Amino acid sequence: MKVDAIVIGAGQAGPTVAARLAGAGKRVVLIERAALGGTCVNTGCTPTKAMVASAYAAHLARRAADFGVSAGPVGVDLAAVVARKDRVVARSRDGLEDWLGATEGLTLKRGHARFVAADAVEVAGERIEAPLIVLNVGGRPSMPDFPGVADVASLNSSTILDLSTLPRHLVVVGGSYVGLEFAQMFRRFGAAVTIVERAPRLVAREDEATSEALAAILREEGITVRTGADCIALAPHPDGVNVHVSCTEGAPEVVGSHVLLAVGRVPNTDDLGLPAAGVATDARGFITVDDRLQTNVPGIYALGDCNGRGAFTHTAYNDGEILTDNLLSGDDRKVSDRIPAYALYTDPPLGRVGLSVAEAKAAGHRVLVGERPMTRVARAVEKGETAGFMKVVVDADSGRILGAALLGVGADEAVHAILAAMAGGLDARGLARTVFIHPTVSELIPTILGELKPVA
Repeated sequence: MKVDAIVIGAGQAGPTVAARLAGAGKRVVLIERAALGGTCVNTGCTPTKAMVASAYAAHLARRAADFGVSAGPVGVDLAAVVARKDRVVARSRDGLEDWLGATEGLTLKRGHARFVAADAVEVAGERIEAPLIVLNVGGRPSMPDFPGVADVASLNSSTILDLSTLPRHLVVVGGSYVGLEFAQMFRRFGAAVTIVERAPRLVAREDEATSEALAAILREEGITVRTGADCIALAPHPDGVNVHVSCTEGAPEVVGSHVLLAVGRVPNTDDLGLPAAGVATDARGFITVDDRLQTNVPGIYALGDCNGRGAFTHTAYNDGEILTDNLLSGDDRKVSDRIPAYALYTDPPLGRVGLSVAEAKAAGHRVLVGERPMTRVARAVEKGETAGFMKVVVDADSGRILGAALLGVGADEAVHAILAAMAGGLDARGLARTVFIHPTVSELIPTILGELKPVA
């Protein structure tokens, strides 16, 4: 079978790329071996945020008296939470399948595709050839090589979504973005939770102040945080799993009924037959691409998690936009043109854009910082959610906004005001003179930019 384009993987980039190519009159085959929607719809954004919403409802109900409301005893039915999550996921997945099925010129094939040549793949025993092949194969949770990991039952960020009974004590190994979301979620469901992190602090990619604030928020909810865990090992225990921590403070071991391994992800590139096509990967298995997402083989492109150029739904989708605009509209869009932005969906959330203070200083900038605690944000006070802070980083010489870290209620939305200003070239002075709506979280951004101070 010969077509104009093959798209392997129906994650966030694959379907839109396939549909846009088909809309341009090309004959396209989209291949998916598992569920449509990829990680985001099935085991990532959609299910986790649905469960985070349930956890928030339980948390707010427990705080009802703070707002003058009598709610009575609060209980969580985890099986019902999971059933709600499954309904939300099914709605997204079914809608995607209906859309793809109605797209003229697009053929959806189920199965595991493997390269047999630089312009051909095989799926379910059928050879399909095309001059354009797009890879959107995503990633999966990594399995660490901790001593004893093969001797115990463990959960990862996918399998934990299907628990129907609440863990008595969940030990989360990994104190970064995924681990923190699940830790807070299950604590709010009613489990005892301990976070074990090898680094000296949580989410070590962030500035130290952000790490400390997040740790304080989690500890306030009764989560035990163990950092500096320099010798993690697992072993069976009559009560579940023994996690050897070997920290400088506290007990050297933690016993949990369940253990979640949240220590990163690996790309789904090991079983694609990439050598048959001559496609290069780096030492971690990520497909090497240039600034326009082309691999070392002409006509083969890699988008999303598998290319190592972004690990988020929004970056994968943007990869697809870059590729199709370049192929179909004659544009010259590049991955390096986008401004890094992401969120951590703890409660309160962390919204991040651009450079941190440490990154800005390392890049040679003279840095100005504007900062306010959320206790001075009227909207946060009114909602009774005053944990966190807002920080904006500015270049002292040009006034250019370099980045921001917003940790607080609504921060995942408010950060877009700064992202839009950076994308539009609006400097700190211009944004400081912009009139924002009151009462909102975002309205403090101009105030912060009017109070910039140098950082040594």
